[in-house]
Amino acid sequence: MSVQEYLDKHMLSRKIEDAVNAAVRAKTPDPVLFISNHMRKSVASVITKIKARQILDSRGIPTVEVDLFTNKGMFRASAPSGPSSGMYEAVELRDGDKGVYLGNSVARAVRNINDKISKALIGMDPTLQSQIDQAMIDLGKTEKKGELGANAILAVSIAACKAGAAEKEAFFSCQMTFGSVIGDKRTNNFLSFFQVPLYRHIADLAGKINHIIPVPAFNVISGGQHAGNSLAIQGVMILPTGAKTFEEAVQMGAETYHHLKAVITEKFGAHGCNVGEDGGFAPNISEFTALDSVIALPYSKPSGLIAATGVIVDYNFNSLKTFRSFRDALDLVKEAISRIGYNERIKIALDVAASNFCIGTKYDLDYKSPNKSGQNCKSRQDMIELYKELCAEYPIVSIEDPFDKEDWDHFKFFTGLGICQVVGDDLLMSNPKRVERAICESTCNSLLLKVNQIGTVTEAIEVVKLAKDANWGVVTSHRCGETEDSFIADLSVGLATGQIKAGAPCRGERLAKYNQLLRIEEELGEQAVYAGEDWRTS
Repeated sequence: MSVQEYLDKHMLSRKIEDAVNAAVRAKTPDPVLFISNHMRKSVASVITKIKARQILDSRGIPTVEVDLFTNKGMFRASAPSGPSSGMYEAVELRDGDKGVYLGNSVARAVRNINDKISKALIGMDPTLQSQIDQAMIDLGKTEKKGELGANAILAVSIAACKAGAAEKEAFFSCQMTFGSVIGDKRTNNFLSFFQVPLYRHIADLAGKINHIIPVPAFNVISGGQHAGNSLAIQGVMILPTGAKTFEEAVQMGAETYHHLKAVITEKFGAHGCNVGEDGGFAPNISEFTALDSVIALPYSKPSGLIAATGVIVDYNFNSLKTFRSFRDALDLVKEAISRIGYNERIKIALDVAASNFCIGTKYDLDYKSPNKSGQNCKSRQDMIELYKELCAEYPIVSIEDPFDKEDWDHFKFFTGLGICQVVGDDLLMSNPKRVERAICESTCNSLLLKVNQIGTVTEAIEVVKLAKDANWGVVTSHRCGETEDSFIADLSVGLATGQIKAGAPCRGERLAKYNQLLRIEEELGEQAVYAGEDWRTS
């Protein structure tokens, strides 16, 4: 085949002429770069290959990673995972063979991507996110995505979203002044372009205009199922709402975290600075808790204490110990905030995860203690009174899962008090049906968004819209089992959630999200808006 025949067969002469004419009209200072990009745009945008593999998450447990290819390159994504799967959330697919990764292998999910999902999606336009997600849902044929695996579907969905962003280009007008050695100057206007960032692509998919940088909820003390201490609640977080920028918020969070480390070391020694799975410190607070003015009676299992004055005080030691442990955890954080001078600029949030220690209608605050007496089970009314007291004593602005996931009535009652933001995590599980019910019944006033609980980017966008339309707050959240994928950072900005919970300001898989938000803020420049004091209404 001759050169002319080759050009004619592929209509290259016409395409090259079109590209040159476009470069002339744009008055571009770099015609070669402009023409090459113009030619690339003329190629149909399609998914050409999908390859999945098994990797390890931050807990050393297998998860799914996907490489999705288009004519623009390769786009990688991985699925986060939590310690358990609720009955209302999308279902991960694991192999169950106890002889391989203790039953946690995801080889079947990987095969489903390589053998089934890839065949269904190859040839599709990656910018059509909803069609890609719907194709996978239809292929799975189950509401909870258990046939293919929610971990398989989500990893592909995120990779496709990244590929979709890369296919988009935005044009802007530039002005450049050219000068000669003798001082002549002329100014030319020309068009240039840039690849649309992921957060802008997500905003486009959601119909959003404003890009809001969220307030980070840094986990600083871990408990519950995320740490080996005796603290019942799952975490204490700090929110730098008084920062002017996200960069300043990160500085405030990191400084407070390191001051907290010093406070804990002084009180409990270096071993108190061990960290939980989210990176928060995990001192065994309840074992060290005592009143300064009170000493134990000199017999093995005291039911009461004696004051320094010699007066017998008749109350249950276990109850005092655990209720004090809540306050001791908060006192440590409050002291760290005070030392750095951020008293009025940092607020506190609690992740109670009360379903973990709910037994019937009672809440066992000693559920992690090997020597629990059973005497420290609190009623739902006791818990309400405790939360009211804590919110009065400390700058607490948000409480997540204050009651069991099926205790709708007390969720509603506590929300109605208007004391703080009440976040539904286990209550809602990012499930649209649960969210709709909670909106109708005024059960809570904020959604904790975990993308792996719902399974696709499109469904995540839809459930956030549902919450926002009800004037709820939205917290974009990581999972206990995380990877270095920073997708939720872009998701939080694109959906303008106003809040992000991604763990402590340490550990690489947590910092990947915060560092990406630093880059986004830098890229937005003067257009960057940090949620700050408007963290709930952004």
